[in-house]
Amino acid sequence: MSSAPATKPAGLSVFFPAYNDGGTIASMVIRGVHAASELTPDYEVVVVDDGSVDATAEIADELARTYSHVRVVHHAKNRGYGGALQTGFRSATKELVFYTDGDAQYDPAELAALWASMTPDADVVNGYKISRSDPLHRIVIGRLYHHVVRLLFGLKVRDVDCDFRLMRRSIFQQFDLEKTSGVICLEMMKKIQDAGFRIVEVPVHHYHRAFGRSQFFNFRRIARTGVDVMRLWVALVIRRQHRRASRRTLVCSSDTDTISSGSPQP
Repeated sequence: MSSAPATKPAGLSVFFPAYNDGGTIASMVIRGVHAASELTPDYEVVVVDDGSVDATAEIADELARTYSHVRVVHHAKNRGYGGALQTGFRSATKELVFYTDGDAQYDPAELAALWASMTPDADVVNGYKISRSDPLHRIVIGRLYHHVVRLLFGLKVRDVDCDFRLMRRSIFQQFDLEKTSGVICLEMMKKIQDAGFRIVEVPVHHYHRAFGRSQFFNFRRIARTGVDVMRLWVALVIRRQHRRASRRTLVCSSDTDTISSGSPQP
C-alpha cells in the first residue's frame, strides 16, 4: 500500500520596507532568503525601497541580480511607512506573507518560530518584543503609546507595533489599508481583530539599531501621529466605517512603481 502524499508546503512572500537602510538591507535580505528557503521551496523576497536617498536602491538591485528569488519595488518618492507596507502587501504573490523592517532591529531567522505557529487555526502570527533595545525615551514613549491605543481601540494584542508578522494574504480581501504613516500598524491590527481573524502571538527579540536613525521620534512626528490616531479612532471606533465596508482590495497608489528583478511584476 502506498503512503499518502506529503502535504505541499505553503508559499511564502517575505518583504522588507526600507527607507535609507543601506547599512542593513543586504544582511536582512540574505538572512531572509536563508530563513525562507529552510521553510518552503515556494518563496519570494521583496524589498520595497521607499524613495531612499542613500545606497539602499542600488544595493537592493544588486541583491535582485544575485538571488533569483529576490525582487525590488522602487517608489519614485517617499510615501511613508504605511505606503511602503501597502506596496509590500500588494506585491506579495504567495499564500502567506511575512514582513519586518529593513533596519535590522529584528532577526529574520526568527521567522521559523512564527511559521511553526501558523496552524490551520491561525490567520495571523503576531510577534511581540521580549525586551525593547532602544534608548529610554523611546521605550517610555512606546509603552505609553501602546497602552493608550490599546485602551482607545479595544485591542487585545500585546504589541501592536512589533513589525514582525506572518499572515495569510487572503485576509486583505476583507478590508483596505489606508494610512500611509506608522499608524497603519494600528489600523491593520484593529481591522484584523474586528474582522474575527484568529491571532496567535509569539515572543521575538528586538535589537539595537546599528545604522541610521528613527524617522519617528521627534516632536513634529509625534504630534502628527497623535492627530492621526484620533482620526483613526473616530473612523474605526465611533463611526465603525470598516465594519460597514464591503469586500475590497488594498488601496492602489496613484504613483508608478518600478520593479527590478528577473521576475515579472505580479
